Amino acid sequence: MSELTAKENIKTADTVKRITATAVMAALTTLMTAYIFHIPVGVNGGYVHLGDTMIYLAAAFLPLPYACAAGAIGGGLADLLTAPVWAPATIIIKMLICLPFSSKGTKLVTKRNVVALFLAFAISATGYYIAEGIMFGFTASFFTSISGSVVQSGGSAIMFVIIGTALDKIGFKTNIAK
Repeated sequence: MSELTAKENIKTADTVKRITATAVMAALTTLMTAYIFHIPVGVNGGYVHLGDTMIYLAAAFLPLPYACAAGAIGGGLADLLTAPVWAPATIIIKMLICLPFSSKGTKLVTKRNVVALFLAFAISATGYYIAEGIMFGFTASFFTSISGSVVQSGGSAIMFVIIGTALDKIGFKTNIAK
């Protein structure tokens, strides 16, 4: 009986750690999106930010459902604070950009996660193009949506590789995140 209780305690502790890490990553995503390096772009209420860096990091170390929650909550809160019209689209898009990443293995920056950066860009650019097209018309949205996505996703991808490599060097996933 006590062995079962010990296993349940370990499972509960792991769940609490994952939920806590999810909350921290959602908060960091909100801050990096809404306030830190937040650059308004165009007349449509959009902006460029590095919040996706936090989402990519979450997707590289948290199990998929937790990473999706961190991205959706963090991105959604940021939009509610800065450009509420984008919040519904952002919540969906930020969950979807987590899908190509893997949290398996001992490193954040892996071949799969580097490829995932390009797939995340494609998902994000397509998602925001569709959202912007619905709100403002598809002809007008093509140039503003794609150019903003290139800058935002590109900058976030570079920062993911830089921060992820630094975290890998200190053994983040094996020593700290476990």
